[in-house]
Amino acid sequence: MTAIVPATDWWEKGQSGRIGSLMEPIDVMQRLGRWSTGRGPLYLLLATRLRRLIDEGELPQGALLPPERVFAKILAVGRNTVTAAYVLLESEGRVVRRQGSGTRVAGAVAAPAPDTTSAPMFLHLLEPDTGVISLACAAPQAAPAEVAAALTAIVPELAAAGIGYHPAGHPSLRAAIAERYTRLGAPTSPDRILVTSGGQQALSLLARAFVRPGDRVVVEAPTYPGALEAFREESAVLATLPVGFAGFEAAVRAQRPAFAYFTPAFQNPTGTVLSRLHRQRIAESAAMVGTMLIADEVLADLGFPGEVVPPLAADADSVVSVGSLSKCVWGGLRVGWIRASAPVIERLTRLRAVHDLGGSIPVQLAAARLLPDLDRLCRGTAARRESQHDALLSALADGLPDWTVPPVRGGQTLWARLPYGDGDSFAQTALRHGVAVLAGSGLDAAGGSADRVRLHFRHSAEVATTAVTRLAAAWQDYRPPERSTRSPAQLAL
Repeated sequence: MTAIVPATDWWEKGQSGRIGSLMEPIDVMQRLGRWSTGRGPLYLLLATRLRRLIDEGELPQGALLPPERVFAKILAVGRNTVTAAYVLLESEGRVVRRQGSGTRVAGAVAAPAPDTTSAPMFLHLLEPDTGVISLACAAPQAAPAEVAAALTAIVPELAAAGIGYHPAGHPSLRAAIAERYTRLGAPTSPDRILVTSGGQQALSLLARAFVRPGDRVVVEAPTYPGALEAFREESAVLATLPVGFAGFEAAVRAQRPAFAYFTPAFQNPTGTVLSRLHRQRIAESAAMVGTMLIADEVLADLGFPGEVVPPLAADADSVVSVGSLSKCVWGGLRVGWIRASAPVIERLTRLRAVHDLGGSIPVQLAAARLLPDLDRLCRGTAARRESQHDALLSALADGLPDWTVPPVRGGQTLWARLPYGDGDSFAQTALRHGVAVLAGSGLDAAGGSADRVRLHFRHSAEVATTAVTRLAAAWQDYRPPERSTRSPAQLAL
């Protein structure tokens, strides 16, 4: 790899023809690649590519970037394009611009180390090391017997499955999902359903279809980190509101976002449940200004006994609903869906066909058998989930009494506040003690929640007790970095 050299060297020597072994302008172009072929304004596309080069270390800290005029000439763009890209990167803390000394790389934006990042796509969270108890990635810990029974039952149907390509989903599963919405008070036809490989793919498809670089997306702070990753992948500008979307109507009127995303029931990570009236008002506000509202209802079926939350589509037909079997049945099924208007589903189907032509037909046939019994399956596990919730809360109260951990009415996570320090550095300490937790900062696009960690409670009482014993040992050893707020006791050490 050609070494980075001070920009003044290569562009000045480049002008006089004395390049030698220094980086030539053509090397800059090679590093940028086909930076301008994406969607959106050129300055955003340039900033996106430079951001990646900085974050991946291709442009190291201290490297001097080309002057705006020179860079614009190399790229064959207007100087304002380069200036706007530099200004954006400066606002993110990735470059430093000083009059008379140019633009230098400040380095990648500080982020959690790999073992504490909040993004669920990281393998170390999905597949923790042997001996590590994961309180980070929440899902049923094993497939229920009904999954095996459904997979066995569909074997005779495979002979009639045809070619097996159904980009929008197998007709029987689309019909089963539509029938369930109809039964729950939201009349739905199969052409309003797109089957996806889990809720994460649903969010990624929605972001890809409806977000252009620079578009605003309104999200709660904090929220599901996989959604933030999907939106950032399309270079969205994330605008945040508190959990529950306080001030939503004014925000969408002023910002006109591409869409708004929220979790109305058992919010990830706080467990908040919005009242039916509150959810209706949010949907009405979105409809009034023409903003697409995405309701993530993957967790809506995870209420404890007596907690029933109807789908938002029962009160607001225009809402885009995301659902999944991953959290209420088993993550290994990889079956999710989107309910939306027929034109939206058609657009998303064309997009999905480009990627994989559709999901696994055997799995979808099995899911179609499970859907009619989904309510019964969820009710059957509600008491156990509540017991697991209570067991973790009890263990935390005994082992970490100075932590603040509110109870929830369903879902699968607790949102814990640390009395001092920050979640990022503590998560590293916890991992060294054999427990994986999720640092709060990665769930909060507003830059808050640094003093929080997310813990899932879907382990047995025995495992939960062991996990908290390890967390307590980690907390005993924990020494926050200097930048963190310390307790009086720590300051006295």
